[in-house]
Amino acid sequence: MSENKSGGRFHLHQIAAAFPDTAETMLLDTYLTDEPSASSRVFRVYRETPPHYHANSHEYLYVLSGKGTFWIGDAANAAEFAPGDFLTFKRGVVHALPRLLEAPVVFLAIDAPRRDPKDIIFVNPQDGTPESFIRNRGD
Repeated sequence: MSENKSGGRFHLHQIAAAFPDTAETMLLDTYLTDEPSASSRVFRVYRETPPHYHANSHEYLYVLSGKGTFWIGDAANAAEFAPGDFLTFKRGVVHALPRLLEAPVVFLAIDAPRRDPKDIIFVNPQDGTPESFIRNRGD
């Protein structure tokens, strides 16, 4: 991985392979770029994520590895995802990853504007907190 003020080059599969096999949170991530206008991250999913949304940013997810089910807006439209799929949703749109079918599930995420790690609102507040949802791999 190399980055400078003009841009960067990242070896996504090497980054993905460096994630641990287990985590206390639902996800672990590592930032590739982190600007107010947009951020990019690689994150690994360790367990199903309940319905939630982000109030301040749009999210664009490219599946690097793994398989599961994902829904956007309504659980009735759940469908499987696999490597090479691209999932997008606007701020405020409820989404969930109810089933992990093949691990590791790893995404490249682009958030615009940058998504604050605490910008996670669970539909059912008992499902989690920002601290139980995601942690940066470097923390």
